[in-house]
Amino acid sequence: MNPVFLLRLTLLLLLAPALAACGGKPAPADAAPTTPAGQPAPGPHADDTQGEDVESTTIPARIAEESGIRVAPAGEGRIIRDLEVQGLIAPVDGSAGAATARFPGQVRSLRAHVGDRVRAGQVLATVESNLSLTTYAVTAPLSGQVLARQVPAGAGVAEGQSLFEIADLSRVWVDLHAFGGDMRHLQPGAVVTVTRLYDGVTREVRLDRVLPGADTASQSAVARAVLDNDDGLWRPGAAVTARIRIDDRAVPVQVPLTALQTMDGRDVVLVREGERYHAQPVRLGERDTHNVEVLEGLRAGQEVVVEQSYLVKADIEKAGASHAH
Repeated sequence: MNPVFLLRLTLLLLLAPALAACGGKPAPADAAPTTPAGQPAPGPHADDTQGEDVESTTIPARIAEESGIRVAPAGEGRIIRDLEVQGLIAPVDGSAGAATARFPGQVRSLRAHVGDRVRAGQVLATVESNLSLTTYAVTAPLSGQVLARQVPAGAGVAEGQSLFEIADLSRVWVDLHAFGGDMRHLQPGAVVTVTRLYDGVTREVRLDRVLPGADTASQSAVARAVLDNDDGLWRPGAAVTARIRIDDRAVPVQVPLTALQTMDGRDVVLVREGERYHAQPVRLGERDTHNVEVLEGLRAGQEVVVEQSYLVKADIEKAGASHAH
């Protein structure tokens, strides 16, 4: 048999198991790892990664910039947690009153309309008394705004009957409802941000008190705050949303939630050192809607990927898969 042919046959028999383990055919000699932007990159090779962490990758600065990858230093900050609740606007107790008839008779004139602002003592109507056949004035018991007018001109009225309802709405209550385990977070003095539903206007106040009973209909705990109604648009009966501040504390190390990724069932952040990015496992603490506290695994000042971190994660996983072969 030809010696050259015999040598080739022997080499093929030796290489067959290795080719089968990698999918049946060798990778092209010119195949190269790519960056998240799809550009060729000087990724790790078998001859230059001895002893290196395989959970890492190299992305040139230009490619990272084009891919939208952004980093920021981890550092101290604040974790601010809010409880979202619903509420209703209501008149303050003692701020409303009724203009009533002193004697039975017939309404001769009405001098105010719903929505009018009136002064204490201002004449709102006149009534002809059935007893004396003389006319007397019905006046506003307090300064405020007319909420309702109950009788038309010419109507008969009884002694003590209400003709107008008036309220001073320069300040109003906002009653906020919390349910179940959220009730424990209601504390007088807590900062509250209240939002009107129809126009999105917000007002920051503090909880004035937590009512001792529960709302019968909803079985919720009720916390109350007082709002200055200088624009007159916090209308009694209107629904609002609110965020009650339940935690606000300083932490030595925090990162944005956008920096978090999960690899092999672990929480990690992607740390940049030069053009090298590696996955760094971390132990997390409390979080709010934007940031999370890092208890272990990260030092203040380390540069962490805060935008497009999933692209870096994908590149690291691709690099790790290439090492598996």
